[in-house]
Amino acid sequence: MPVVPPPGNETPGPWPPLKETLSLPRTDFAMKANLPQNEPKRLEAWRQTDLYARIRQARHGRPRYVLHDGPPYANGPLHLGHALNKCLKDFIVKSKTMAGFDAPYVPGFDCHGLPIEIKVDEQLDRKKLDLPAAEFLRHCREYAQKYVDLQTSQFVRLGVFGRWQ
Repeated sequence: MPVVPPPGNETPGPWPPLKETLSLPRTDFAMKANLPQNEPKRLEAWRQTDLYARIRQARHGRPRYVLHDGPPYANGPLHLGHALNKCLKDFIVKSKTMAGFDAPYVPGFDCHGLPIEIKVDEQLDRKKLDLPAAEFLRHCREYAQKYVDLQTSQFVRLGVFGRWQ
């Protein structure tokens, strides 16, 4: 069976390249993300313009939407579960904000209890037996603060908007 050219293409012979048969938009947008270069620039622009505060101000007085977030333990760097959890919640808050709600996000961290005490116990080992309770609690607070700061910076790098300070 002979190959028939498409209507409007009366020239016999080989078909035109597929790219020429598509009606694609023209754009100056880069086809490569260059994330290692662009991510820090984008985060810095958001920080300099205080984008989250501007969004909050623009939605002030609108109907309120509050997502009550169960915070992560401050006992280590983020893992995939943290990222998925926080990004899904951020998606909900941003969607509600774009839908016209006043949807603030005030993050929190679980900085008490057994998970942190266990980690500090492991670090102090036998020294813990000679420490007064107040000194042990100081070590727990320092440990938790280290991971609050680390997780905060990691959530910001994921693009999660909130009142991080």
